Amino acid sequence: MTARYCSLPQQPAPAYPPGLAAERLGALAGGRRMWVNGTVLHYYFFDGDADGSVITVPGTGRTRRVPWAGGEEQRGLVRSCFREWQDLGIGLVFAEVGDRSEAELRIGFQAGDGSWSAVGRDALRTGVHERTMNFGWDLVAFGDRATALHEIGHALGMLHEHQSPFAGLHWDDEAVYAELAGPPNHWSRDRTYVNILRKLDADEVNGAVWDPQSIMEYPFSSGLVLEPEQYRGGLHPPGTLSAADKEFALRWYPPADPAGASALVPFRSVPLGLGSGEQADLVIEPPETRDYTVGIFGEADAVVVVFEERDGEPRYLVGRDDGGTPHNATLRARLVKGRRYVVRVRLYSSWGSGETAVMCW
Repeated sequence: MTARYCSLPQQPAPAYPPGLAAERLGALAGGRRMWVNGTVLHYYFFDGDADGSVITVPGTGRTRRVPWAGGEEQRGLVRSCFREWQDLGIGLVFAEVGDRSEAELRIGFQAGDGSWSAVGRDALRTGVHERTMNFGWDLVAFGDRATALHEIGHALGMLHEHQSPFAGLHWDDEAVYAELAGPPNHWSRDRTYVNILRKLDADEVNGAVWDPQSIMEYPFSSGLVLEPEQYRGGLHPPGTLSAADKEFALRWYPPADPAGASALVPFRSVPLGLGSGEQADLVIEPPETRDYTVGIFGEADAVVVVFEERDGEPRYLVGRDDGGTPHNATLRARLVKGRRYVVRVRLYSSWGSGETAVMCW
């Protein structure tokens, strides 16, 4: 029986100015979808009949609303999968909220719409009334914990493992198209190409070695893979987090160390000294209430996010990404005396000879 597969929509390629060095482009491709470490990712389950997709009933011309709400058992399964990723000790935190406007991740259970998720920070481009993740079949009825772990992997910034150029998979393309065109997936050729046959760039992949045990690897039945020969009879990942999955998550999101954050004092720059993919955390305790500017200096591509601590939890306030541009990230925010703010700077790459630094004023 054909497996039910995650179906990511095709995303437009990011537009970067011509002439960027290959090293710089590679760093941007690998890091642009990743969250800054220490982010609290709030997730929300759609739960009302008013939320849903409007579809046309075949043969009638009439429309009806298909709700996005899921049952408590399904929500419980997804919650437990968030906890499984969290329990690795990663520096991200998952927190369920009851207000969609507070959620970066908004989860629906529309049957027949496939299972999919926005990849990493792409979720921030989705409107607050829209889903960033969907489960298109009853996870509990199918005993399908793997799909929930897989979609959360996408939300962390991971891509499909079988599309890695390091996998060395040689497909019977027409057999793959025919398999996916039938039940239960009913995919078009374009969707099959985007999710299975298209090779990722080497800079985009989860790791430099293909991991056939990854939670991001699809299972495949016999006759779809021609080479390597040992997979002609099928490819059957266990549906659990592999050692490489855990390594990826901890490499990008190491355990947070709040005590290690440096102080960022107005009009005093702090050298960053970061390597590609590394992050600096700084704390601002404003001496007065006013509008402040936070800026990066030096020839570097970076993401800068300011969080305000509320009840001990960092809440997103404002962020800026200068990746691929000739301009440094600069942002402006109103900071209040007596409150605590955390500035997180994640470097894509530095491309000049001078030091990079951050300052507020």
